Amino acid sequence: MLKLTVKAGEYLLVGDEVKVVFTGGSSNNLHVLVDAPKSMNIVRSTALEKYGMAAEPGNEVKHHRDKELSPEAKEKIKAILMEERRKTRKQKNNSRE
Repeated sequence: MLKLTVKAGEYLLVGDEVKVVFTGGSSNNLHVLVDAPKSMNIVRSTALEKYGMAAEPGNEVKHHRDKELSPEAKEKIKAILMEERRKTRKQKNNSRE
């Protein structure tokens, strides 16, 4: 188990295909974005509990397609990702000097 303290805009990479971006929140709620291949089954624990399922392979909970994100949310996500890319490029350029 890994315990982390993160700030808005920071992210975790899980393997080569999954990126979890922390976009903020409060002391009781954390807002995250999960960027993963559609072939991966990502399910909230509350959904598993609701259907009485364990988090095991084969126990997939089928969800209806979510509503489209608002233009404001898309812009916020884009800004966060662009800032992360800018920081990464800056760090790479500083390490080369």
